[in-house]
Amino acid sequence: MAKEKRDILVISLIIVIVLLLGLMSYFFLIQPAINAQVVNWANKGYQQAQVDFINAILSQVQQKGYVAIPTGQENQSVVLVPYQQSAASS
Repeated sequence: MAKEKRDILVISLIIVIVLLLGLMSYFFLIQPAINAQVVNWANKGYQQAQVDFINAILSQVQQKGYVAIPTGQENQSVVLVPYQQSAASS
């Protein structure tokens, strides 16, 4: 009878240890790897958005000769125009 209780206790402890090891490996190994991939994917999209934004600004400057970017303040904006360096300042 005592041996059976001891065997059940040992098996229960082994199961608890295996479950804890599984949880620890998930939280310290698997989840950070998943998060790193998500961050890399988001950074690639962010970098592409920056490139698209700059290309859109340059395209508008080439077509219109200027581009006005609102600053978020009331009736204020930053105006970008093409810069042409004069020959005398070289």
